[in-house]
Amino acid sequence: MDISEKNKIDITNKKVVIIGLGKSGFSAAKLAHHLKAKVFVSDNNNNKEVTQNLQLINSLGISGELKNHSEKIYDADLWIVSPGVPQKSSLIQKAQKYGIPIVSEIEFSSWFTSAPIIAVTGSNGKTTTVHALANMCNTEEIHGILAGNVGIPFSEKILEDLIAPDPKRIFILEISSFQMEFLQHFRPYISVFLNISPDHLDRYNSMEDYISAKLKMTQNQTAEDIIIFNGDDPNFDDRFNNQSPVKIPFSLSKMEKTIFSVNQTKIYTKEKENLIYLDEIALRGKHNLSNLLAASTAAHLLHVPNRCIQKTMKTLQGLPHRLESVLTLNEVEFVNDSKATNIHSVQVALNSFSSPILLILGGQFKGGDFKKLLPHTHKIKTVLAYGQARQTIKTALGDAVRLDTFNNLKDAVLKSQLLASPGDVVLLSPGCASFDQFKNFEDRGDSFKKWALQLESHS
Repeated sequence: MDISEKNKIDITNKKVVIIGLGKSGFSAAKLAHHLKAKVFVSDNNNNKEVTQNLQLINSLGISGELKNHSEKIYDADLWIVSPGVPQKSSLIQKAQKYGIPIVSEIEFSSWFTSAPIIAVTGSNGKTTTVHALANMCNTEEIHGILAGNVGIPFSEKILEDLIAPDPKRIFILEISSFQMEFLQHFRPYISVFLNISPDHLDRYNSMEDYISAKLKMTQNQTAEDIIIFNGDDPNFDDRFNNQSPVKIPFSLSKMEKTIFSVNQTKIYTKEKENLIYLDEIALRGKHNLSNLLAASTAAHLLHVPNRCIQKTMKTLQGLPHRLESVLTLNEVEFVNDSKATNIHSVQVALNSFSSPILLILGGQFKGGDFKKLLPHTHKIKTVLAYGQARQTIKTALGDAVRLDTFNNLKDAVLKSQLLASPGDVVLLSPGCASFDQFKNFEDRGDSFKKWALQLESHS
């Protein structure tokens, strides 16, 4: 199947194989079926989610397989692959030998819309930024809708729009580096780059490979498009110099070329007009201020009125699993920051508190250097290291701070109550992936909240 020209792609009666039957694969299968492709789905797992998804897919007349990938998957005109399947996998390499075109769900979905796409990526802050931007972009003139790496597949929203078109539609996508590994035509009107810090180094050969994966988001942008980037992050210095799109920074300190600027008390416009006082902003922390500046810059370029931007800043609350205050028990605050899956996110979390911190770190190690937390140990009363990464954490931090190790998160939570004093913060900010003990970071955060609340009932 030739997919070299986007406007000539037609998947009618084509054999489309979906690799992976999680949320994105399930929705991609439904979209391809709606477009009259011959769809086959394959997943090497058979957990509850994919089993239920296969049953639903079967009810539409789509066939598939679980537990393993049979040779059937190579009888295909097109593959749509899950973000969990890396480029270097033997599965991908074999398909490439057969000459099968391979795309991501994000790429596939983008073929079937002409609505503007705002794509946001970065190591940290993506979800907060896209939620803020989607909130700002619901006006009479534009109807922003959220999708991508936020648990809402792009293909699901594309299918909804094909069934009930909205001429005012704008798609606001959170994009991970994994989703950009199989792009071909994907072209955002606005690309937003929040920050880059070491992450997913278990998947990429080097930091430079990881950065390059992020930057693929701009590969099809033209002079009619826009790149918004964090002027405070040196990783973006000179990165876009040879790119044709308009380039606009946002910054907490620099004012040159930014649309909004910040001083000690307020955010103001290019015209030196007050947008909002900092103490009116609902989200705490400099990292969230940076995220809001990114969202506001994109919203302004979409002609969203300042009053709508201001309203979002005043009302947007923190999202689950992102510095989420769970409860205060005997004057000890329990905070769920399960979304912190890399070291930089942990640093951000530590900088958000002035109280002594009992820091719960651990999970599945995915690269990074825990020694980067050493400058923050004056804030840390105790580290409770758990899971697969506990010995790695102990080696890096054990000589600098009190540190206990645990096989699992539940034991760490139970011990934290015994070690905490009034005025302390028990902070789950793991700095690791969740997959050694949990389905995902949400499952980990929900478990932490459940166990913290059980402490309350037993106190």
